[in-house]
Amino acid sequence: MRSRRAVDTDVRGWPANGGGEEAMAGTLKSVTDESFEADVLGKDGIVVVDFWAKWCGPCRQMAPELEKLQAAYATRIDVLKLDIEENPRMAERYGVTSIPMLNVYRDGEVVKTIIGAASMESVAAELAEFLD
Repeated sequence: MRSRRAVDTDVRGWPANGGGEEAMAGTLKSVTDESFEADVLGKDGIVVVDFWAKWCGPCRQMAPELEKLQAAYATRIDVLKLDIEENPRMAERYGVTSIPMLNVYRDGEVVKTIIGAASMESVAAELAEFLD
């Protein structure tokens, strides 16, 4: 059995090492090119899609922040992840050229794009207009 080790954090409280694979494994649902229509475009309400890749350090740093966002707003939004390496069609369709990138969908339409790593509080502030 593996023992849990303490994780060093940076000044923002994010894992200093980017969180590694453990941070990426979390509880957020992953979507694929094939499931995107049903999981995102076919949903009513607010859906946030995190376009990410395993090799992306800022994506690993942001993973626990998105977990917190989902937990804090579970009744009002869905936060989903899409690995751009495994699902290039959706990455191309939405013009993903920099990651992490969050697309915010309301009733299947993109209403906001957030590029770059951010804390849960920063993302929540960006989403405030959709959370009322």
